[in-house]
Order: sequence, then C-alpha cells, then structure tokens
Amino acid sequence: MPDISNFGVKVPDVIPTPTLKTILGAVDHARMKMWLEICTRCGLCADSCFFYLAHDRKPEMAPAFKVQALRKLYRTGGEATKELLEEMFQRSFAECTACRRCSMYCPFGIDMATMISVQRAMLTAVDMCPPALLTACENYLNFGNQMAVTEEDWVETCAWMEEETAAELPGLKIPMDKKGARIMYTVNAREPKFYPQDIAMAAKVFHMVGEDWTMPSTGWDDTNLAMFAAHPKAAARVVKLIYDKAVELGVEAIAITECGHAFRSVAFEGPYFLGLPGGKPPVPVIHSVQLFYEYIRDGRLKLDKSKITEPVTYQDPCNVSRNGGLCEEPRYILDQLVTNFVDMKPNREHNYCCGGGGGFIPMGPPFKPLRMKSGKVKADQIRETGAKIACVPCHNCYDQINDLNKEYKLGIKVESFKELFEKAAIVPEHMKPKA
Repeated sequence: MPDISNFGVKVPDVIPTPTLKTILGAVDHARMKMWLEICTRCGLCADSCFFYLAHDRKPEMAPAFKVQALRKLYRTGGEATKELLEEMFQRSFAECTACRRCSMYCPFGIDMATMISVQRAMLTAVDMCPPALLTACENYLNFGNQMAVTEEDWVETCAWMEEETAAELPGLKIPMDKKGARIMYTVNAREPKFYPQDIAMAAKVFHMVGEDWTMPSTGWDDTNLAMFAAHPKAAARVVKLIYDKAVELGVEAIAITECGHAFRSVAFEGPYFLGLPGGKPPVPVIHSVQLFYEYIRDGRLKLDKSKITEPVTYQDPCNVSRNGGLCEEPRYILDQLVTNFVDMKPNREHNYCCGGGGGFIPMGPPFKPLRMKSGKVKADQIRETGAKIACVPCHNCYDQINDLNKEYKLGIKVESFKELFEKAAIVPEHMKPKA
C-alpha cells in the first residue's frame, strides 16, 4: 500500500479510539449491519467500478474490498490500528469517488458509497482528511464559500459581468437580493474566482427567456466539498446559508449552476445535514439542466442547431444523472442544440464517473496521478464516440475531462450547455443592440 504521507496526511501518534467509537455508534443501525454482513463477495460490483477496470482488475480495487476497514472496526467495537487507518484512508479518499454505480449492480442493493462516507467521517474526525478539503471546510465556516471570496468581491464580480454584457445585450441586469423572484441562482465558487464568464453566460440565458431571477449576496456558493470530507459542521453551514437566503428573499425555487454534487447537496442531502423534518429543503431546488430543458421545451429559448455541426457527446455527471434523475432532459436539449449527437456507451444512469468527483479534483496535485490513471475508462469512452465536443454540465467533470483530454490526447473541446448556447441561441430581435 502506498505511503499515505504522500497525500499530506498521517495517522495520529495516539489513535483517538473514543472518537472512532462515537462515530461508529452514530451509524450502528440495522441497515448498516445488514450491508456489512450480507455481502457475498460475488464480484458484480467490481466490474461496475472504473477504478477496478483502470487498475488491471486488482481485487483490492473492488468496491466490496474498500469497506473492509469499516467491517473490521465494527467487529472490534472501534479499536483501530495504524495500519487499519492507513488502509481506510487509501480506500476511501484515493480509490473511490462515491459515484454509487456499484450500488446499481449489487444484487442486494448494498450502498457502498454510504459506507465510504462513514469511513471518511472517521478519518476527518481524527485529522486524516486531505489538506485541500480541510482548507475548503475552513473557508466554508469563515467565508461561507469554498474559495474564501468576500461578499464585496462577489458582488463586484457580478456587477462586472453585468457591465461586460451591456454592449451585447442592452438592458441585461444581474439583480442582487431581489425579493420575490421566481428563482435564486446559485453558483460554483470557481465561477467568480476563475470562470466569471459563466456568470455572464447564465445571465444572458435568463435575460433572453425573460426569467424573473436574482443572485443572492450571501449563500451563493452551492458547492459542498465538506460533504466529501464528511465534515458535518461545514456541510450543514453550506446548505443553511442557501436555504436561509432563499427563505429571506421569498423566492419560488433555488436554481443550481451546471454542477453535479451541488445539486445533490442542496436538493437531497442538505435537509438531512440540518435535520429538517421530512428530508425536504424549505424551498424547491432545480438544476440548470432541468431549467434549460423547460426553457427550450416551452419555446422560451430558441436555438439554431445548424450552428453546431461537429459530433457532440454528453457526459452524464453522477450527481445529475444517476443520483439526480436527470437523464432524458439533457438529451432533449442536445437534440434541439446540435446536428450530430453521439451518446457514450454505456450512458444515462449507467455511465461511468469521470474520475474527478467525490472531491478528487479539489484534493489537489497529490491525487492527480491516480485521477489520470483511473480516468482512462472515461477517456476511452469519449474516444470511441468519435466526438469533437464533450458537453459537460458539471464543473468537476469539466475540469477532469479537460485534464483527460490532455493526458490521453483526445482532441476534443469540453463545453458546458451555456457555452453551446453562446453559439446556437437565437437572440430575439428586440433585444439586439441598435445599429
């Protein structure tokens, strides 16, 4: 097993057994015990895992093997050794993105991803979390977003993007803290930090369709790397900021940018982080893919598909398709958007993880060699389509596939739906600038 110090972590000199026992006690229920005991090692989960396939089908890469440490801890009542914690870190953070594909193929429906999350929770509680994820958690607690962007910088960035689009679409506004708007649009913190044009592109779409929308001055970062770190305090703070702002503004829905895990966090996991009754967010949550689908379906966003003739394939983000239920909507959009769509095989909820999810990309450089090797499955999928454009509605997938494009010389362009709309959207005549 590799030296985990290469990832910037080490086992504590004194293993905090009481901490491990507390977490184990919190998940000591019938379902968890059943999952740990009924696995027959049949191997069906193995072939479903891209790590297993990319690493020459090594047995230790099989999902069932990756939770052996948790099984051992259950049997010892939480008594861990240095070697056990090292194994747990390697399997949980370096060899799994918690994509849940294996759970689909398990004949007993064992949720390996949940057990991986429990292992991560134990590791984080004993200071064995990847440093980059811990930094993100601290930023969530101190700044309310993963990139430590101040409220002033956030508001100024939105104003800057509004100004940048003035010549192209006169009258376009990026409203801030507008009460009673239909949707409150939230973004990935990488957008104001590194991709501000994403904010401008979303604003153009909303302007063209006549959307009643607003940006929030706080609670605007919908990412939740704390969810991947299994850091309960920070994970809860992320969604609380969003929910509180949506309730304060009285909006009808919270809209999520083109990001997969943000959708899962805000729509599905967030209520449980906060202990909300019924497991429902206080305001409905809608992903960009669903929103764009409705705009096109209802004739509000008109497209000229002749503008995009290159073959296009689509990456199903795990937390949009498999874990979010949005499989047909993106394909409807692409049918209206491009002339030559080529689907990956397999696709929809059966598609493979890109290899950058589960916090893998934000974990940083120490994890990149593993990320590139494990991503070969996705690279091969893309190459086989013959596509020249990969449409990717998720920031982590977007960055991962860009990296795979360079690593495996795929010769493609990676573009979001918003970027493709820039090429094909038909701007209403009355919105065009006067000559």
